[in-house]
Amino acid sequence: MVRNPVVRVVVRRLYLAVPLLFVVSALSFLLSSLAPTNVLDVLLPNGSPAQYVALAHRLGLDQPVYEQYWHWLVHALGGNLGTSYTTGQGVKALIVQRFPVTLSLVVPTVVVMFLVGVGAGVVSAVHGGAVGRLIDSLTLVGFALPAFWVGAVLVSFFAVKIHLLPAIGYVSLAQSPGDWARSMVLPVVALSLLPIAVMARQTREAMMDVLASEHVRMAWANGIPPRVIFFKLALKNASMRAVTVGGLQVIGLLTGTVFVEQVFSLPGLGSGLDTAASTGDLPVTQGIVVFFTVVIVAINLIVDLLYAVLDPRVRTS
Repeated sequence: MVRNPVVRVVVRRLYLAVPLLFVVSALSFLLSSLAPTNVLDVLLPNGSPAQYVALAHRLGLDQPVYEQYWHWLVHALGGNLGTSYTTGQGVKALIVQRFPVTLSLVVPTVVVMFLVGVGAGVVSAVHGGAVGRLIDSLTLVGFALPAFWVGAVLVSFFAVKIHLLPAIGYVSLAQSPGDWARSMVLPVVALSLLPIAVMARQTREAMMDVLASEHVRMAWANGIPPRVIFFKLALKNASMRAVTVGGLQVIGLLTGTVFVEQVFSLPGLGSGLDTAASTGDLPVTQGIVVFFTVVIVAINLIVDLLYAVLDPRVRTS
């Protein structure tokens, strides 16, 4: 029996990840197979019936879906995620090529989400009044605006109208840090508005709950300085909710990348998934979905480990 609580958390998460990956991969394969887009029509727009039959046989699409999935699963367990129907590129190589772009979008967005969202929530809870109402109103705006619409508006103003930032395209960090930062500003802003709003609202509510608790009232009565009460008592206790909400928002960002990467023509996994789904490229769709699932499992594991660090009761449970 594993006695170390941190190791126990890791083992439990990894144990649950196995059936999760199996179920997600099976459902993804089934739904992709039932999609109306036929990759044969994409590859052979004017092909003859004989050419259709030959191509379907070469790709294995003439087999039952369960046999196709079984062949994919056997190869995937061996580390082979297949080859793209439309480009001929290996799926594993495609993921390695596109993942840094998505990472360049998600990581700055997460940093902005926590810094701005938690900061706004703390300010709203501590100051209240007009400042709190203003922050609450801004969070409602963040809830209401979809990322793809925000992206289109940002492009039309900052890129087309005042020519301050590039409208589309991606420059790698290694190639030019300055151009990389300029190419990421608008996508990060578009993707981060909703997570910032959620983090600000949840942090404010968590802070207000803690500030209204009995032990905080006792701290006020004992003359403990406000700085200690706000940041060492209230914020520390509210951090558990921030971790939970933050983990969920990071997972949600993976879905948001599909739309934002399309708007800004970023060659990441999100746009790759959208293109593969629209062309019926089953191996690419399947590979990216499974990879995203692995990332989600890793995020949940990190959240659980943060729980163990922040709350001693988790380590002893």
